[in-house]
Amino acid sequence: MSANCQTLNDWLRFVEAQHPESVINLGLSRMQTMLARLQIAFNCPVITVGGTNGKGSTCAMLEAIYRSAGYKTAMHTSPHMLHFNERACINGQMLDDESLVKGFEKVESVRDGLALSYFEFTALAILCAFKEAKPDVVILEIGLGGRLDAINALESDAAIVTTVGIDHEAFLGNTRDSIGWEKAHIYRTGKPAVCADRHPPKKLLEYAEALKTNLKVYGRDFDVKDTGHGIRYEGQTLTWELAYPALAGRNQLDNAAGVLAVVESLLARLPVTQEEASRGLEIVRVPARFECVAHDPLTYLDVGHNPHAARVLAENVKTLPKTGKTIAVFGMLADKDMLDVVILMKEVIDEWYIATLPPPRGATAELLRRTMLEAGVSDSTIHVSEDIAHALKAAQNAAKSNDVLIVFGSFVTVTAVLPLLAH
Repeated sequence: MSANCQTLNDWLRFVEAQHPESVINLGLSRMQTMLARLQIAFNCPVITVGGTNGKGSTCAMLEAIYRSAGYKTAMHTSPHMLHFNERACINGQMLDDESLVKGFEKVESVRDGLALSYFEFTALAILCAFKEAKPDVVILEIGLGGRLDAINALESDAAIVTTVGIDHEAFLGNTRDSIGWEKAHIYRTGKPAVCADRHPPKKLLEYAEALKTNLKVYGRDFDVKDTGHGIRYEGQTLTWELAYPALAGRNQLDNAAGVLAVVESLLARLPVTQEEASRGLEIVRVPARFECVAHDPLTYLDVGHNPHAARVLAENVKTLPKTGKTIAVFGMLADKDMLDVVILMKEVIDEWYIATLPPPRGATAELLRRTMLEAGVSDSTIHVSEDIAHALKAAQNAAKSNDVLIVFGSFVTVTAVLPLLAH
């Protein structure tokens, strides 16, 4: 079948059909085997970014800062919104199909029948493409957890855990301690390690100490202050006055704090000036992180899909200047904590437009409605549509110019509305 793969879409269909396993690995031996066969190693710093929320924003800020400093950057994030190529960027631009196809061909040429998950196969193809690009710095998002994530098979030079909240409980456990321990496994002995959570779980701290990492913790070893006209980063060796991050939301200052701690820890290998860091924060962009995409009515997209993200989103919504209603377009995956997300958001949402997300993971509108009623949402404020596209249309028709629309609940929810909002 692989001999018939000529295009990127051919390869993606092939990988999905042949290797339908989930992102989680049951051991890193397959990835380690493939990395050795492909001889994937980088002669530049590799930064891994893990955590419950804030990973995408953190990756984007790191990439923008290093690009502003003149370095050739390579960044792998997931999932993508509309195009697979979004997962692989060189110097802020999506990789072309041809480069990715060559990566898939290399993976298949040495696989020798070894079963790989979709995430493993695609990540290896992207890493092959990055190796060919010869970057100055590689930034890799950890997709799930840390200890068993496929990307964690690659040795890194610095690692950051952004936040630790409850998510992916089936794989990571149901306490912050157990989840923090899993995520701490992206740290490496003797290498810079950052935790951008002001209240790190005890087991994360213990693991980092046992590993003898150079751990920096937000609020203890570094901090960011809002000066009213920008931010002040206070690190262990420097103090920088910088522009606000271009990404909206108070949480982005916390993400910036962790980013700057990583930058500070790697200054000897990747020198960056205060001006370059500030410029990077000014130009950074990442879609659907409390992103304003329309003004009549004011419309925001947010991929928040767990209680930690919902708490942040609710706080951000409270800061919006509005005189009308706040209307949600909402859909979630059934394996997420729908109840707590709704409980956290119900105080800032006046009307809900909900719909079923696609199987097998998508929650049905009826399940979502029952959960919302359990959370105390009034039935009269819940409007059910056949899909997210129709939910958006109904919400737009109902909204007045002084209302605010918030589209949130899942990457799947946001992706469904992107083509419609583009028009």
